[in-house]
Amino acid sequence: MSDFEFIETTLMGSTALIELNRPRQLNSLNTKMIREILLAMEDFDRNDAVRVIVLTGKGRAFSAGADIDEMTDANPISLELLNQFTDWDRIAQVKKPIIGAVKGFVFGGGFELALCCDLLISSTDTEFSFPEVGLGVMPGAGGTQRLTKLVGRTKALQWLWSGERISAEVALAHGIINRIVAPELLMEETMKFAERLSKQPPLSVRLIKDSVNKAVDSSLYEGMQYERKNFYLLFATQDQKEGMNAFIEKRKPDYRGY
Repeated sequence: MSDFEFIETTLMGSTALIELNRPRQLNSLNTKMIREILLAMEDFDRNDAVRVIVLTGKGRAFSAGADIDEMTDANPISLELLNQFTDWDRIAQVKKPIIGAVKGFVFGGGFELALCCDLLISSTDTEFSFPEVGLGVMPGAGGTQRLTKLVGRTKALQWLWSGERISAEVALAHGIINRIVAPELLMEETMKFAERLSKQPPLSVRLIKDSVNKAVDSSLYEGMQYERKNFYLLFATQDQKEGMNAFIEKRKPDYRGY
């Protein structure tokens, strides 16, 4: 349990669980909820005991999107003063791996939040959509950018212009999600994967994420130069010595995160 109003957080060994907690509203996102998600993620990112963050939603949906009641009377000046997307940008700066466990509706802002995760495990009943066009607006928290980088220009335009729903199977085929499981197994399988990931050397995991993110926005040559520096950096860690010695000695490594 936590002191947050719209989310719950739990530390389960080396895995931190964040649950969106507005099930009656299908976990619709308001500005305070996004701030709480950000603060929880940043706290776990600083916590040396945490190696993986899992994000999911209570109830029957991950998130049906933004809280429209909060946005109806907004205008450009009020949105500029609110500066809400700064919190979204900071979520993208979290260095530890974030695994999303998604189910039910993953719409609008909920889809954008899911795309902030590094990996997505989905239940078979999940549907994804960007329905903003039907409200006279468009995604504003990175949806047009992240979706396009994942699926390409023409497919992104099709889904963003139409607002059509995307099944879990289609999302898997287009690389939006990593795996599909039965609804009753979603959290069990997600936590199993998080546990396996938590046993990897933390600095290697962190710098792999850093390098892959760099690849998204760089030329091949720039990305390879960046990768090389991170590769060299890991040879200054005790975990590199432990991993290689364990391999030679035919034993399981004991990674400490430094």
